[in-house]
Amino acid sequence: MTPHENMDPLLIGGKAYASRLLVGTGKYRDFAETRAAVDASGAQIITVAIRRTNIGQNPDEPSLLEALPPSKFTILPNTAGCYTADDAVRTLRLARELLDGHDLVKLEVLGDPKTLYPNVVETIAAAKTLVKDGFKVMVYTSDDPIIAKQLEEIGCVAVMPLASLIGSGMGILNPWNLQIIIESATVPVVVDAGVGTASDAAIAMELGCDAVLMNTAIAAAKDPVLMASAMRKAVEAGRDAWRAGRMPKKLYSASPSSPTGGMIGKS
Repeated sequence: MTPHENMDPLLIGGKAYASRLLVGTGKYRDFAETRAAVDASGAQIITVAIRRTNIGQNPDEPSLLEALPPSKFTILPNTAGCYTADDAVRTLRLARELLDGHDLVKLEVLGDPKTLYPNVVETIAAAKTLVKDGFKVMVYTSDDPIIAKQLEEIGCVAVMPLASLIGSGMGILNPWNLQIIIESATVPVVVDAGVGTASDAAIAMELGCDAVLMNTAIAAAKDPVLMASAMRKAVEAGRDAWRAGRMPKKLYSASPSSPTGGMIGKS
């Protein structure tokens, strides 16, 4: 085991994970590239769009579960492509049947097809139904601290505010709101959407986020497998930096990094 596995597990839904990087499975050339990128990322939680990816609902087509077996990975069904609470709930109930009662899910209810910004009203409605139905809900939401807290109080096991719009690669546009969410949350905070490169992931972790979820940043890279490896290192480095506690920022400092006592010509 690495030090990350021993000392600092990610706890979600009553289970511990060594990796704090969660990855999606869309936009790859084929399942072989998907598996290679997942392996390079070190991710243990793999999110799957039930409305776009076959995990058994189409028996005559190849299943993603052949490349990413549930015996090795935690499959996280998501509701990408859903625009109403009813559609999201229906989709996750189907996923639970296909995955033999699996209850850890990612809820996202989108507001419009252009920006893919979350519809928080429908998201809250769906979250209430799913929690009552026994699901462990990880929920994609805006970076509104009030909404994030409401979703936690409903019973979601993780809140997942966006860094910027899905697929934009714009990075973290509002670190201040993320910090407010992190400070008030008692469940894991996972940055979801908008990460473009390794430094974005590191910054999210340095802010104190518990994990980062990404898909396009890896799948749309020129070399997805190499980018997956870079993201793994960035998440680990950012987490270690947060745990270590960075030095205070100063405009300047009269205190040199090397001691001056005992220098020639100094008494």
